[in-house]
Amino acid sequence: MTAAINSFLKIEPPLETLKTPEKARLELIEPLEEITIAPEAQPSPSLATVELAARDVRLVLDQQKERNQTLTTKLNILFVTNGALLTSLIISRLLFIPSPFSIAELLGFLVNFTLLINAFLPRQVAVSPNLDDKKFLERYLVLQPEEYQLQMIVNLVETYNANRQRLEDVSLSLKYSAFVTWGIALILLMHVVAASFVPMT
Repeated sequence: MTAAINSFLKIEPPLETLKTPEKARLELIEPLEEITIAPEAQPSPSLATVELAARDVRLVLDQQKERNQTLTTKLNILFVTNGALLTSLIISRLLFIPSPFSIAELLGFLVNFTLLINAFLPRQVAVSPNLDDKKFLERYLVLQPEEYQLQMIVNLVETYNANRQRLEDVSLSLKYSAFVTWGIALILLMHVVAASFVPMT
């Protein structure tokens, strides 16, 4: 009798390995609860903080617009300067006299005007909100005022980053153009000195 009971107990699995349906369900749910509960929700910013952030972002965008106007002014100055240098060479007819100076001046003007035209070419400007988007009203007018301002801050930051690359390209072209202009002026001065003191054949 006792042997039969012992053999029966050996066949059955140990009691601690038995899983009730409730225990099995908890083992499946607990990892999900850890994933969803672990990241604590960050406190939402107050309306005053959102308004301050929106004001600061717009101030930065205004500074970006001022930088764009400054670069445009520099572009016009370089165009006028190179035009004056080219005109002076044409009037003095030094450009038409074959010499290393003339070749260097022609190459300099070619490179310089290429850089200036590259800076002058229109580039696509990012704006926010984009009124070309027909779903703008449907997407934004349903938001609460605070949510709308937060979304606009995100859009304005993306607008700043997109336009910053465009301004960097223009600034780099103008920087190289300024160096080339200085080089042309130096070569022109050497050309004038050489033409004045060295007899041309």
